[in-house]
Amino acid sequence: MRRILIFSLVYYPRFVGGAEVAIKEITDRIPESEIEFHMVTLNGGGEPAFEKFGNISVYRIFGKVGFIQKFLYPFFAFLKALQLHKKNNYDAIWSMMASYAGFAGFLFKKMRPQVCFILSLQEGDNFERREGFFKTFFKWIFKSADEIQVISAFLEDWARHMGATCPITIVPNAVDFKIFSERKPAAELDMLKSTLGKKSDDVFLITTSRLVVKNAVGDIIDSLQYLPENVKFLILGQGYQEKMLKEKVEKMGLKERVNFLGYIPHKDMPQYLHISDIFIRPSLSEGFGNSYIEAMAARIPVIATPVGGIVDFLKDGETGLFCEVQNPKSIAQKVEKLIKDKESKDYIVRSAEQMVKEKYQWEKIAGEMKRVLTNSPKNAIR
Repeated sequence: MRRILIFSLVYYPRFVGGAEVAIKEITDRIPESEIEFHMVTLNGGGEPAFEKFGNISVYRIFGKVGFIQKFLYPFFAFLKALQLHKKNNYDAIWSMMASYAGFAGFLFKKMRPQVCFILSLQEGDNFERREGFFKTFFKWIFKSADEIQVISAFLEDWARHMGATCPITIVPNAVDFKIFSERKPAAELDMLKSTLGKKSDDVFLITTSRLVVKNAVGDIIDSLQYLPENVKFLILGQGYQEKMLKEKVEKMGLKERVNFLGYIPHKDMPQYLHISDIFIRPSLSEGFGNSYIEAMAARIPVIATPVGGIVDFLKDGETGLFCEVQNPKSIAQKVEKLIKDKESKDYIVRSAEQMVKEKYQWEKIAGEMKRVLTNSPKNAIR
């Protein structure tokens, strides 16, 4: 049996993003008799300092998540890891992303070079802050890793650009296909439609996004001015742009067509997808994008931009449609195509669903990650 210590800046139950979902879905599917997982993460606030969460023994430091706590995390997580290593003698450490957790992994590797350092890249933005003056420091992370796992070819290229010389394996993220494909009874979906005011001739666009610059939710709002009045927009998510986006909607006179739903638990998202007609996220950058394949599993067509890792799974006209980056008119044109061309829409939905079934289910991905985590050398000094 191997013991692996995970560095993750944040984790369940308070923080659930693509990286956190990936960790949980993967570790839940690997028997504890084969790999024993531990984790050092920040305390979201009011959580126990230690608990068994799924298949992971989770150790939390500090009492909340803030700028100071994030900045100090690499150093205190490293010290906590040294303490835990004395007791558990880890075979490997696994850092989630080349940022705060990556620096914690780098520090641990410097002090315990015989322990294998596995780095996972799930990044979707902020690549520019790793350039310039800070590039040298971030390169330390990549150069000290013994094994790197990335979720897209785009991130593989970026890892090499940042100085990685170790083996790199592409293992993408995935979807719980059963949860996102199975529909609730028609009466429940009709009730949700009624709650959201969906009329029989309405077309619901939907995005599940952090409300941040890179997800370009404002471009979707702008596209509504080029679309008929019955095209409406559901926004699931929170973020620092929320106030600005609501002001934009007010200024454009679109309050009756845009619905900010705020935070929706991940397990409840499928029903919102099932009562919607088109998923859109015209990202400026993207490491992979779980939300796209979740929408595909839910059998609604996807409109996206050809950036980052999206091109690994979205083929224009086959598994989705590409719109131009930062071009609301282009978004509107793709929406109109899906509304008017039912044959193309149905073909895209079928092709995307089949692709997700074959390539992007967590059972398959967990098996691939298990090989990365178990085949990495137990004694790896770089």
